[in-house]
Amino acid sequence: MAQVLEFKLPDLGEGLTEAEIVRWLVEVGDVVTVDQPVVEVETAKATVEVPCPYGGVVTARFGEEGTELPVGAPLLTVAVGEPSTAPEPAGADRAADTSGNVLVGYGTGAPAARRRRVRPAPAGSRGRAATDTAGAGTSAPAADGPVPVISPLVRRLARENGVDLRRLAGSGPEGLILRADVENALRAGAAPAGVDGTPSPAAQVGTPTAAAGTPPTKVGAPTAAPATEPAPAAPASGRRIPLRGVRGAVADKLSRSRAEIPDATCWVDADATELMRTRAAMNAAGGPKISLLALLARICTAALARYPQLNATVDAQAREVVLLDRVHLGFAAQTDRGLVVPVVRDAHTRDAESLTAEFARLTEAARAGTLTPAELTGGTFTLNNYGVFGVDGSTPIINHPEAAMLGVGRIVPKPWVHEGELAVRQVVQLSLTFDHRVCDGGTAGGFLRYVADCVEQPAVLLRTL
Repeated sequence: MAQVLEFKLPDLGEGLTEAEIVRWLVEVGDVVTVDQPVVEVETAKATVEVPCPYGGVVTARFGEEGTELPVGAPLLTVAVGEPSTAPEPAGADRAADTSGNVLVGYGTGAPAARRRRVRPAPAGSRGRAATDTAGAGTSAPAADGPVPVISPLVRRLARENGVDLRRLAGSGPEGLILRADVENALRAGAAPAGVDGTPSPAAQVGTPTAAAGTPPTKVGAPTAAPATEPAPAAPASGRRIPLRGVRGAVADKLSRSRAEIPDATCWVDADATELMRTRAAMNAAGGPKISLLALLARICTAALARYPQLNATVDAQAREVVLLDRVHLGFAAQTDRGLVVPVVRDAHTRDAESLTAEFARLTEAARAGTLTPAELTGGTFTLNNYGVFGVDGSTPIINHPEAAMLGVGRIVPKPWVHEGELAVRQVVQLSLTFDHRVCDGGTAGGFLRYVADCVEQPAVLLRTL
């Protein structure tokens, strides 16, 4: 007899708590094999295909494309152990229908715990609830029982926008309320009660209502507020954009950095004329082209070898600064999905040609949305070339839990005193934001000055090779 197993959204690693369904790869009724990808999801880190640890027939899917699910929410159910026309080999057991690959936070040896389904209200009640939602929103709730919604993200969206979930008819399986249902209610202009199901503030501040059976107010009778008291001004209306996906992850990381790291910034202008000439000479010699970012990365790794305090992290609980012996260099990349920071592993062991190739590969993957969580985490120092946006300087926020970030502005012709004479040179502003717990200004200034010296005279790098 077939056994129905429930496959839940696994923990995809690196502290991710939710993912959005981008595309289903299987339909209900399809036969899947162990470790076959069944859905493509987008996390705050990347777009990934999720394999199913069971083999069998798909009996149900949970969530439409575009739905955001928390880790641990059901994705689909699979009927395993279906009778087949071919005899099973002797000694075969149920373990053959499950994956040997253990997903993070998700075991595969035993059936997943069954989720207690919340039964929706009867069809008639759901119809009345939908009608009430499109109306003035002053009638009683459609049902007093539990609300058929499992996603805390849907509940939060409803709470923040004042939508009473009890008045919605879910479009998901068995009446499950999805995010799309809440968004449709908002677009329809439904204005249910308050964020916690209580009447809205306007209904509590002396706004007259016509309730059935309420005697008329006597003339001269004391009232809670004068009839001429104006109603409180409604908050300014506007479009709400959820902080989720990449944008939400960036917001959380930057907020944590500002809250935990006492940062400081120093900057210096440098003459990059010789660096630009060096790159042009390297590219004119034939072979693979060398990018400017690769040369700047090479300078960074040399500077970190001289000032290792900036390739570090702080263990706040142990009250220790941890100096790291490998440089995993992150670099800021702007994509259609938002700002991401891919990481070049062991950048200190790579030459300019290898760095150029790795930067190109990671940038292309970032734009395509195919970076893996491992390629977006584990950085020890970040290089931020915001000059590509046409700006000269910035005070970047440190990429927590790193200890420093080097910012590079645009390289533009400017008047500069060169060899005692005024000349037009290619000038760039360099800025270093650092964690003041790991070092003082002397160390940070020494690092930045060394970087500037290498930019002005690339031959300085030969001393460290």
